[in-house]
Amino acid sequence: MKAIQFKSPGSPDVLDYVDLPTPHADADNAVVRVMAASVNPSDVKNVSGHFEHTTLPRIPGRDFSGVVVDGPQAWLGAEVWGTGGDIGFTRDGTHAEFIKIPLAALSRKPGTLSHAAASAIGVNFVVAWLGTVEYAHLQAGETIAVIGAGGGVGGAVVQIAKARGARVIAVDRHPLDRATPAGRLIDDYVPFDEHVTNRLRALTGGDGADVVYDTVGGVAFETALSLVKRRGRVLEISGTGKRRVEFDLIDFYHNETQLLGVDSAKLGVAESAPLMTALVEGFESGKLTGPAIAEEFPLERARDAYQAVAAGTRGRVVIRM
Repeated sequence: MKAIQFKSPGSPDVLDYVDLPTPHADADNAVVRVMAASVNPSDVKNVSGHFEHTTLPRIPGRDFSGVVVDGPQAWLGAEVWGTGGDIGFTRDGTHAEFIKIPLAALSRKPGTLSHAAASAIGVNFVVAWLGTVEYAHLQAGETIAVIGAGGGVGGAVVQIAKARGARVIAVDRHPLDRATPAGRLIDDYVPFDEHVTNRLRALTGGDGADVVYDTVGGVAFETALSLVKRRGRVLEISGTGKRRVEFDLIDFYHNETQLLGVDSAKLGVAESAPLMTALVEGFESGKLTGPAIAEEFPLERARDAYQAVAAGTRGRVVIRM
């Protein structure tokens, strides 16, 4: 099979387009022909050497959509999708014509999504679902403030929150594009500036948000704590700008704030499958929609795909097999 592989960390130039043996199914694993696989910023960081646990040589790639071609009879020909914090890091990933995954990782993709769109769901929507639904238990009628709502994860949080009947306040440096799914769905927008706390509390009757999903972290952490109501929940997934933060501990415990860390990378491809399956109904009902695909590249041009993501291309970048 054709694949891209890196043997040492570096820029996208270290990616080689190679021939490797096609994997075969066994009692515990199936083989999926990858039809499309997106490139995430974490894939670029992985190739650059950002993650110490990555073992080399390695085929990178976390997200995929494809067809089962080798495995249990009941799954042959099934269109599946997936993601994982192990594939691309400690086991070969999705930027190849075929991938071998555990049977427990098989999840049927929504029929409403093309392979390209389905391949761009995984990382962003799994971490969004994990924080919003599994950890914060966001309920209909609650208010959620999404810091970084214009980004990939933030946009997924907006969609999931609205599908659950919540009020969504977007917090970002710039107004959201109303042509995007997240931009169409938000109830209010608050600029991320020195007035953000007062403006958001004015929108919530002085109380603050029930849930704050901070997709930025680091430089935004203290702001996130200031936006949440008493006994509210704050979700953190990143440490942009700085990894060590300070906050007023007395204010924190007086407010009885619940602080939750969310890390989808801890979920392997098998552990992520139930979350992917939980998302299916939303996409098939139309409550959730696929992200905008900015660019598509053939596998042999994977370096260009990685460079596009590294340059900060708006929208998702997909590799087509």
